[in-house]
Amino acid sequence: MAFVMMRRDKKDEEDGGNPFKNIEKATVVQEARTFNDQHINTRKCCMILTKLLYLINQGEILATVEATETFFAMTKLFQSKDVTLRRMVYLTIKEMSKLAEDVIIVTSSLTKDMNSKEDLFRASAVRALCMITDGSMLQGIERYLKQAIVDRDRSVASAALVSSLHLSRENFEIVKRWVNEVQQATSSDDHMVQYHALGLLYQIKKNDKLAITKLVSKQARHSLRSPFAHCLMIRIASKIIEDDEDSKGSSLYDYLESCLRHKSEMVVYEAARAIVNLKSVQSKDLSPAVSGIVIEQVAITHPLSVTTCNLDLENLVTDSNRNIATLAITTLLKTGSEASIERLMKQITSFMSEISDEFKTVVVDAIKALCLKFPRKHLTMMNFLSAMLRDEGGYQYKKAIVNTIISIIEENKDAAESGLGHLCEFIEDCEHTSIAVRVLHLLGKEGPKTLSPSKYIRYIYNRVILENSPVRAASICALAKLGAQVPSLKESIVTLLSRCMTDSDDEVRDRATFCVKILQENSLNVSVFGLERALMHYVKTDMVEPFNLKSVPVANTRTESKADVPNVTTIQKSATATASKQDLLAEQLARIPQFASLGPLFKSSDKPIEVTESETEYVVRCVKHIFQKHIVFQFDCTNTLEDQLLENAYVEIEPSDEFEVESTVPVATLAFNVPGTTYTCVSVPEDMDLMTGSFVNTLKFVVKDCDVNTGEADEEGYEDEYVLEDVEVYPADYMQRVLKSNFAASWEELDSEHQSEETYVLSSISTIEDAVKEVTDLLGMQPCERSDKVARDKNSHTLLLAGVYVSGDDVLARARFAMAQGQITMLLTARSQNETPLALVHKAVG
Repeated sequence: MAFVMMRRDKKDEEDGGNPFKNIEKATVVQEARTFNDQHINTRKCCMILTKLLYLINQGEILATVEATETFFAMTKLFQSKDVTLRRMVYLTIKEMSKLAEDVIIVTSSLTKDMNSKEDLFRASAVRALCMITDGSMLQGIERYLKQAIVDRDRSVASAALVSSLHLSRENFEIVKRWVNEVQQATSSDDHMVQYHALGLLYQIKKNDKLAITKLVSKQARHSLRSPFAHCLMIRIASKIIEDDEDSKGSSLYDYLESCLRHKSEMVVYEAARAIVNLKSVQSKDLSPAVSGIVIEQVAITHPLSVTTCNLDLENLVTDSNRNIATLAITTLLKTGSEASIERLMKQITSFMSEISDEFKTVVVDAIKALCLKFPRKHLTMMNFLSAMLRDEGGYQYKKAIVNTIISIIEENKDAAESGLGHLCEFIEDCEHTSIAVRVLHLLGKEGPKTLSPSKYIRYIYNRVILENSPVRAASICALAKLGAQVPSLKESIVTLLSRCMTDSDDEVRDRATFCVKILQENSLNVSVFGLERALMHYVKTDMVEPFNLKSVPVANTRTESKADVPNVTTIQKSATATASKQDLLAEQLARIPQFASLGPLFKSSDKPIEVTESETEYVVRCVKHIFQKHIVFQFDCTNTLEDQLLENAYVEIEPSDEFEVESTVPVATLAFNVPGTTYTCVSVPEDMDLMTGSFVNTLKFVVKDCDVNTGEADEEGYEDEYVLEDVEVYPADYMQRVLKSNFAASWEELDSEHQSEETYVLSSISTIEDAVKEVTDLLGMQPCERSDKVARDKNSHTLLLAGVYVSGDDVLARARFAMAQGQITMLLTARSQNETPLALVHKAVG
């Protein structure tokens, strides 16, 4: 007999080193004809059945004819007395009973085995028989199942009880009649039989709350032998307590506390877990539970209760059982203070090499929670995780570490530099393709946002040279993202990608060719849909003046540029980009005839403005839509009065003398709780000093009384009005956010001819962090190069902002903050392509 030696490398852990990975259904179905041979080859038949079960559980679909033929051939195996083969037959019957036709043909064989002298046959036969039995056949074998429930053999009794539990879902009334036999089985000396009997008894009585309460009380008094049954009783009791708040002080709660003193650790743990998870539990009631439980999980929900055990936990860190030591240290990580982190890390390092990958993963999860809790300690924990990456370990362990580092980077931007550095070193020797691809995707996403994006090129390009095709393809995309978002690197990256256009793999070649083409084209930082509408508007004119690209709204930084896509199609905001919320609003406004000639929409306010209280009879919210020379106020109205119908509702705006109301679009009706929208358009004055101000608003309408029951309104109504809160127009409304990946280069492109500089004292602001947020909101511009992140306890900071004015002119601002003697001073320097945006910047701050 020949044996095939199979070598399992670390890379095989990603697919489990599966020996059946490449088997085909047709081959297995053909092999199943072996079952018809006169002499049964037990070993060969077992292997065929194993392959068949594998295919079914992998979702492979067997045609009804194939399944039926194979099933009938398999019935010939009942001639064999081999225990292993017979048990494989029973297992296959259960799986194929859902696929084949006329499976009841084996009923007589299974019934015969169910009453045979071989106990192993009997138990498996019970399970298989119950799987193919329906309601009409169940009554015929009912007496056999009742006998099996009280059988002296524990495997037969357990099989009958568990099978009855499954049968009760479709045949509850029949199974309900077996309650006496089930009750008798709860007195069994065997732990599993008692446990299964109790589970079935609960299933039969679960709809009767009084019967369940009596069941728990009775079994608690009679001292269940099985710890498994005790655990089930604890869960049933805790569910009753949760459903009935008055049960907390009853005997059920006393039963839970009594289980804390049980001789079985399993029961003690289950009781403590149940008490801790009760919603109504108080901290003072946790003391007996905490004293009797492994408290690693308790630390998540009740950390204060666990801190009292910290001294004992520290003693357990040196326990000879490294599993206990691991749980102790992870609990301390969840309850410890920021000052104790370094000491705990040293203790973990001393025994990490002695524990299994499973417990190492537990430590990794605890470190992740700790890093999110104390972000200032990210360097210490990043270094520890990096050391763990360099150690030996399996796929799942390394994957958990990488996922943790990525989560920390996403939650704490200050950790990006160190985290990406550690991951770059890791992929130099990474043996797992999927992990390497994940890291490369992260480098393409986060690398351009760091202070020195160029340092990641070497690590990424090494993968193109040294790795397999999936990793090479991912490297191409990562390089392309760096080139697209960092203009200074584009030329070098195009050169590198050009070398990949002759790669041996077609996927890598195609990606390299596509990325080079995209990077060599000129990109426009505009909304694709906005550009389309602007061009359509332009061709409707006489086209005497050339098309002004500045009239096109820029790409919305908060929506389009943050799209996290795995390919480079949207790197340059190509025509396949998804419409943003602003694009949808622009399309909606363009359908209204009064606004068709306003041109492209520049921006809309991010959040609706509440101009009424939420509890008033009329709820109104306002959205400002900014065009180049107009503002459209959108008022979303809701009538909350059930006995009124509003008609011809609109908002009358009283602007200052310089603004002029050009048109109003009323809403025809406002029925009860049916939202409606009305619009008011005003023209914007050309003088920058007059472009901001406050607008007084009044909702006017015709009221008709309405029958609450029928919904019918009176024919006659009367005019009425409702005063709304004022709406402010700020300088920030005329500014669109835009991201500049290289602020210094963009600053130099705008020469100092149009530059303004002013110094301000921010007397009402106490911290530089608050000052940065306030100035960013006032100007309505986009922070660049992470300059909105302020280090703690810092006395100076520079904020870099970029935006586009409503005229289409770029605007850049550099704000330098300094704190001295408790007062913050700001030097604000702004550059643009003309003077008007500069004046608006200083007006916003002043």
